[in-house]
Amino acid sequence: MYLNGLFGSLADPIRRDILNRLMKAHYTVGQLALNYEVSLAAVAKHLTVLQKAQLITKTRRGNEQVIQIAPEALHDVAVYLAPYEELWSSRFNKVDALLKEEK
Repeated sequence: MYLNGLFGSLADPIRRDILNRLMKAHYTVGQLALNYEVSLAAVAKHLTVLQKAQLITKTRRGNEQVIQIAPEALHDVAVYLAPYEELWSSRFNKVDALLKEEK
């Protein structure tokens, strides 16, 4: 299932941090690697996982690869989670109403 790959790729804290950084700017692989205490090869592997999950795209600029976020995949996650958000919002609203009644 497509969402399994998405959620699996988001399970790692480095990959989540990479996505957070990419929401603000585009980076080269080398620039991203400077932010982590792992090898350049390890960062490249994380990027491959994110690319396979369609969460990022890589484009060539000269001899560098520029990484950017692909928000379409995150939209799919948001659509999947929306019913759960509605369920919990409804439950929290009921709790709020009960608490107001007690006052």
